[in-house]
Amino acid sequence: MRVIAKKILREFWEKHNDSEEQLKTWYKEASKAAWTSPSDIKSEYAKASILKNSRVVFNICGNKYRLIVSINYERLWVFIRFIGTHNDYNKIDAGKI
Repeated sequence: MRVIAKKILREFWEKHNDSEEQLKTWYKEASKAAWTSPSDIKSEYAKASILKNSRVVFNICGNKYRLIVSINYERLWVFIRFIGTHNDYNKIDAGKI
């Protein structure tokens, strides 16, 4: 998968140091993956939430943070749409962001 854009993750972990290792690990795993459907993601990330509009929510640091991505399965692209605290996540519409 091509993950767009790592800069968003980097800026987040610079403010939230405890998320750095998990976000780096997620980035490496996602970059090596070849997800062709939501079930591919669920088999690797059982706690990921599959939403409408090709959105997927990943729990980071034991659900302290939430990462929302939009996935184009045909082109193998992952677009980072949101990374924030659980509280920040509760203030947005994950299916539209």
